[in-house]
Amino acid sequence: MSYYISTTLKNTDFSDAIEKTVAALKEEGFGVLTEIDIKATLKKKLDADFYNYTILGACNPGMAYEALQAENKIGTMLPCNVIVQERESGIVEISAVDPAASMMAVQNDSLAGIAIDVREKLTKVIQNI
Repeated sequence: MSYYISTTLKNTDFSDAIEKTVAALKEEGFGVLTEIDIKATLKKKLDADFYNYTILGACNPGMAYEALQAENKIGTMLPCNVIVQERESGIVEISAVDPAASMMAVQNDSLAGIAIDVREKLTKVIQNI
């Protein structure tokens, strides 16, 4: 089982890819709680050059609430990370965590259905970008 869901956009501007990703997330009921610019962070902290790479912390409040009611420590796996990375100019890959894969580590049967529902929504996000 893969731990992520992914798509690649060609001839795309990196910032446009982030905007498209945020819009697709919104369509499926997710908000972006955090946005981490890895390239800028590595440059600032390590003076290291890196390619365009942003982590979006996406959350669907209703599903997060449902998961937290089923498992009070599930917040260690929230929000759902979605990455946008440009390793080659104009070619941008967008990948989302597969929550069903990550939830396998949590031995709580009541989370399985929630994880599958979130996976379906994130799959739609990736397909609609």
